[in-house]
Amino acid sequence: MTADLQELEARMGQPDFWNDARTAAAVSRKKAVLEREIGQWREIESKLSDLGAMLELAQETGDATLEQELTAELNRFEPRLAALRVELLLSGELDPNNAILAIHPGAGGTESQDWAQMLLRMYVRWAESKGFKVDTLDFLAGDEAGLKSVTVSIAGPYAYGYLKAEAGVHRLVRISPFDSNKRRHTSFASVFVYPELNDEVDVVIEDKDLKIDTFRSGGAGGQNVNKVETAIRITHLPTGIVVQCQNERSQHKNRAMAMKVLRARLYELKRKEQEEKMEKLYSQKKEIAWGSQIRSYILQPYRLVKDHRTNLEVGNVEAVLDGELDPFIEAYLLQKVA
Repeated sequence: MTADLQELEARMGQPDFWNDARTAAAVSRKKAVLEREIGQWREIESKLSDLGAMLELAQETGDATLEQELTAELNRFEPRLAALRVELLLSGELDPNNAILAIHPGAGGTESQDWAQMLLRMYVRWAESKGFKVDTLDFLAGDEAGLKSVTVSIAGPYAYGYLKAEAGVHRLVRISPFDSNKRRHTSFASVFVYPELNDEVDVVIEDKDLKIDTFRSGGAGGQNVNKVETAIRITHLPTGIVVQCQNERSQHKNRAMAMKVLRARLYELKRKEQEEKMEKLYSQKKEIAWGSQIRSYILQPYRLVKDHRTNLEVGNVEAVLDGELDPFIEAYLLQKVA
């Protein structure tokens, strides 16, 4: 790993390195990833050395206070090791990239729209726990509660690698807060995850294939409603993919972000088509398909979150809905490796 970093640094030191901006950007990103990984391993090596020294001293002195301090340090260190263990499972070409995440409620009106809002909160809490940055690209509020659709950008190391485990249909079973008869309802929402593409990933988009519409961004009224049409909706005519962005006040910025989302979705579409061709060739059953139910969150009559791909079950539903998703992500990645 260190040798790879030295090779990249040597390339960046060449006089003509910056002549090819696309290649230079790719090398710079790869260098940053390697520097981060090397830094992590050095940090862990240093921490292990410190903990070893503390253990020896505690054994020699029998100091109860030192033993308590060692236990506290180990408890703080374990989540760091767990996070690195998951990261080591991320070997896909685009796993280190940022992610674009979209949530759409299923049939069921207010119930499903509220469930989609709960999922959005779950992913935002998860991202915040990682120190990732979340930006809302497009948001359409529900009629009474929740949301009709949302697209967010989640920026952080390996954001796509982690979140690709969340793509699919999520099912909620609960006593409805919107039902005066307090009946149990089942709601569904779909989660889509796309990698944010770097410049070196070629996705050809012809201008003639695009239909671009502008409209006024939604808001709470008064000064919050744009007086000009800054929001952008782009339709890719050959595939029928529609993306829109209304988060920025500038039409130019909204268009740039909408094009970024479109590139990501077209790349994912192409990847899925190639995957399906390989499955037909080898007659293998697809493990996870878009639109399949991947996880159930049951709040009534008992409390349980179950992943239907890995059979992992967690009884602390509140913790999961507060963003503790790493056990499910790790189980999914381990299954893929196996």
